[in-house]
Amino acid sequence: MTAAYAITGNASSLHASGRQARKLVEEARETIAGALGCRPGEVIFTSGGTESDNLAIKGLFWARRAGDQRRIQVITSSVEHHAVLDPVEWLGTHEGAVVQLIPVDSHGQIDVDALREMVAADPGSVALISVMAANNEVGTVQPLNEVVAIASEHGIPVHCDAVQAAGVLDLNFAIDGIDALTVSSHKVGGPHGVGALVAARGVAIEALLHGGAHERSRSGTLDAPAIAGFAAALIAAVDQREQTVARIEVLRDSLIKGVRHVVPDAVLQGDPVASGRLPGNAHFSFPGCEGDALLMLLDARGIECSTGSACTAGIPEPSHVLLAMGVDPELARGSLRFSLGSTSTQADVDALIEALPAAVDRARRAGRPRIRISSEA
Repeated sequence: MTAAYAITGNASSLHASGRQARKLVEEARETIAGALGCRPGEVIFTSGGTESDNLAIKGLFWARRAGDQRRIQVITSSVEHHAVLDPVEWLGTHEGAVVQLIPVDSHGQIDVDALREMVAADPGSVALISVMAANNEVGTVQPLNEVVAIASEHGIPVHCDAVQAAGVLDLNFAIDGIDALTVSSHKVGGPHGVGALVAARGVAIEALLHGGAHERSRSGTLDAPAIAGFAAALIAAVDQREQTVARIEVLRDSLIKGVRHVVPDAVLQGDPVASGRLPGNAHFSFPGCEGDALLMLLDARGIECSTGSACTAGIPEPSHVLLAMGVDPELARGSLRFSLGSTSTQADVDALIEALPAAVDRARRAGRPRIRISSEA
């Protein structure tokens, strides 16, 4: 990125510096395509995961409905990120879409039989299906191959939010059979504010932004240095995936074992089978605690974690993901997500395990109702 910032041209301009910037962009496009198993022409650069999800969901819906007015159903899961759930809800409110949410089990995995029934009821009315690769809160990996198999029987396009999966799960766009795939740079160690929607050749997507059509279905001047950084980070993450995953799985298992030892009543959320969850994810509910209070107590000790999605941080409501999984709302309020990545170490895990018991105890004492004794006779 440092080298790329020396090139000041607009990648859509024809002069020399513009051509230099365009060269950066197209080289990055080829790198990203190679890392994700798609064609370069299928990579659409965006400002990040939220824009990519919106472009895929609204763009596919509008394009499919334009081809057949009966296609008004949008099927997605009840545990999607708000970058998917909110545009789907918006389509239902403003565009006449009929929204169906796939239920999940107690681990957060979708009910494939329920999806099959939803599609079979009236396949001709389904505009698209959107299911994430892995949940951003509890880390549960979804059965995408089964989703694609159901959709392909009826020619229904599938969008997948793979923001959490890129660089840690084995993604191959061509082999997986997905029609649209969302990825975000900062989740693989690249710069914030840039991402991509991979859209299969021949899949029509109506534009969300208008004003030049710089990127197939997306208008806007490209941030060439950020795109170059995105490509460098993604290829590094994919090339080092096996070694990184093997290492952080050990750390994750150590973290889970340690938390259970020092806080025995802590409840692990998500798939209890290691292979069924993201390698760097450990999500716990702590009975009797408020998640925000526990988060701040740990933060004071230099330990950074999350109560759920960063997009909903500070909102005093239980996670919609945990509620969809059937978790009691009170228990859901006391939940924290611990994420491990390429820079995490055993010392980080040890620091958490050391700090956690006192933080949990203090959070529980702070959350207990005070008993007021009246002085009146």
